[in-house]
Amino acid sequence: MASKGFPYHDLQGFITALEQAGELRRVGVPVDPTLEISEVVTRTVRAGGPALLFERPTRGEMPIVVNLFGTEKRMAMALGVDSLDEVGDRIGSLIQPELPVGWSGIREGIGKVLQLKSVPPRKVKSAPCQEVVLKGDEVDLNKLPGLRVWPGDGGIFHNYGLTHTKHPETGKRNLGLYRLQQHSKNTLGMHWQIHKDSTAHHAVAERRGERLPVAIAIGCDPVVSYAASAPLPGDIDEYLFAGFLRGERVEMVDCLTVPLQVPAQAQVVLEGYLEPGERVPEGPFGDHTGFYTPVEPFPVLHIECMTMRKQPIYHSIVTSKPPQEDHGLGKATERIFRPLLKMLIPDIVDYDMPAAGVFHNCVIVSIRKRYPKHAQKIMNAIWGAHLMSLTKLIVVVDEDCDVHDYHEVAFRAFGNVDYDRDLLVTQGPVDHLDHASYQQFWGGKAGLDATRKLPAEGYTRGWPEEMTMAPEVTALVDKRWKEYGIS
Repeated sequence: MASKGFPYHDLQGFITALEQAGELRRVGVPVDPTLEISEVVTRTVRAGGPALLFERPTRGEMPIVVNLFGTEKRMAMALGVDSLDEVGDRIGSLIQPELPVGWSGIREGIGKVLQLKSVPPRKVKSAPCQEVVLKGDEVDLNKLPGLRVWPGDGGIFHNYGLTHTKHPETGKRNLGLYRLQQHSKNTLGMHWQIHKDSTAHHAVAERRGERLPVAIAIGCDPVVSYAASAPLPGDIDEYLFAGFLRGERVEMVDCLTVPLQVPAQAQVVLEGYLEPGERVPEGPFGDHTGFYTPVEPFPVLHIECMTMRKQPIYHSIVTSKPPQEDHGLGKATERIFRPLLKMLIPDIVDYDMPAAGVFHNCVIVSIRKRYPKHAQKIMNAIWGAHLMSLTKLIVVVDEDCDVHDYHEVAFRAFGNVDYDRDLLVTQGPVDHLDHASYQQFWGGKAGLDATRKLPAEGYTRGWPEEMTMAPEVTALVDKRWKEYGIS
C-alpha cells in the first residue's frame, strides 16, 4: 500500500481535500462534454472559481473533473505545500555552488537533488488501475467523456493523458503530456511536438523499423500529473522528480500488453503501439494560444488494451487564450525551477512568465546590473537555456523592480527604453504551436533592456533619480489614515 506521508495518493484523495477546503464544486445536472463543459469551465476559471466535478456528463460512462490546477492555491495544495516557492527553496537548499555553470549544471543540479532525496518508483503486483480490463474488440474510447472544447475542433480530444514511452535503444523512460485526438473507438492521434522527448523515441523506433509501445494514464495523482508537464532534461526521470516532490515513492505497475509501467493509482490506462511510418491528419484544435492549430500529420496509437478502476473519474483540462487552468501549472514550473535557472544564470534575481504570454512568449527578468550591456548578456543566456530557448520576448529590469507587478514592469519597459539602442532583435527556435512566425519552428525574437543605463553604455546625460515619498511622511499618513475619513 502507499505510504501515509503525502496527504493524497490518488485523484479521489485530492478531490476530497479540495472539497473539504471549499475549492471544488459538484455539478449534479447533465452537462454536454461537447462545448457546454468548456464554456462552463472557462467562465469559472476567469472568475477565479473552484475545481468542477461534473457528475452526469451526457457522453461517456464516468464523471469529469476539470480546473484542478486553476489557481496558485490549488496548485500548492496539489504539491502538498503552502506556497509554490517552498518547492524551489527545497531544491535550492540542496544544490551546491560548486556545480558547473551551464546546461550541464542544470542536469547535474537536478540529478544531485534526486540523488540526495532519492525516492525511486516502487513496483507493485496489483493495482486499482487494472480492476477492469478490456482487450481487443472490447476497447472503446467512447466510454471516456472526452471533451470537444471549441466549435472548430476536429473532434473529441483527451487533454490530460499522461503519455509513457521508452527509448528503443537505451530503455530510458519518458513521461509527457500531449493532446490526444480520438480518431475511432480504438485509435488516437499523438500530437507530440518536434522538441519533445517522445518524438525522439518514436524517430529511433521508426529508424529501426519497429513499433513503439505507448501507455497513456488518465487521472493520476496531482503530483504525477504536474511532473508530466515539467520541463525536465531528457535524462531526468519524471517519476524520480515526482517522488522528490511527494517525499515518497510513486507506486507503478506493469502494463498488461506493452513493456511499460504506469502509476498504479491512475483512473484509466490505454495500452498500444505506433506503427512505423504511419501518419494521420490531426486537428484542428483550439489551443492555449487562443487560436486553432492547423491540421498536421501525426502518429496514430492503436489501442490493444484499456484498463480502469471500477468507479473511475476522468480528468481533463480546457485550453483557451489566458486566463485558463494551465496558469497554475505554468506558475508552479516558474517557481520550482527558479533556483535551477539562477544556477545556470547567477545574475538573475527573479523572473516571471506572464500567463498572457502563454508562458513561452514572454519572460520578465530582474538583474543586479554590474556592467555595460549586462542585460543583453542575460537575454542571450536565456535563449540558450533548454526550453527557455522558445521565449520570444525577454524584458530585463533592475533588481528593485518586482517582476510579478506588471504595472511596475510596464512603467519601466515603457519609460526606460531608447528603442534605437535598447532593443535586441534576433532569430531562433519558437514553439511548435506558434502561429505568428512566418516559418514553422523558428522566427524573430526581441530582448528589451529596461534597466537604468550606464555612462559606459553611451548614456551621458546622467540617469535621473526616481521619485519616492519621504518615509516619515508615509508613516504619518499610515498612522492618521482613519482620521481623514476616506473610505
